[in-house]
Amino acid sequence: MKRAVNKPSHVTHGNVLGDLSFSPEEETALKFKAELYGAILKYARKYSQKELQVILGEPQPRVSELLNGKIANKSVDKLLLYAGRLGIEAKARFAQTHRPMMDRDVALADSKS
Repeated sequence: MKRAVNKPSHVTHGNVLGDLSFSPEEETALKFKAELYGAILKYARKYSQKELQVILGEPQPRVSELLNGKIANKSVDKLLLYAGRLGIEAKARFAQTHRPMMDRDVALADSKS
């Protein structure tokens, strides 16, 4: 008997956050937070949890959460504080990536006026 080929039930468009129905604004914030977390994790892994407790000024459970990717409850401000304490200089890049969507929204608003 031939085995059926598994067909994906969802077709992706190459943008996971968009595929999950996040708005462009939410995508931007989540991408920024993820990149910031990646940089923090890169440098934080050079230290023991005890050392990180001192550096970050956080108790062991918060340090463990950070090292294990539990950042949903961490604000960007808190992550920026951690980055600063680890000696990481955060630099942002700004590029307009959703211009066609904005042009469409403006045109739609103009047509309703």
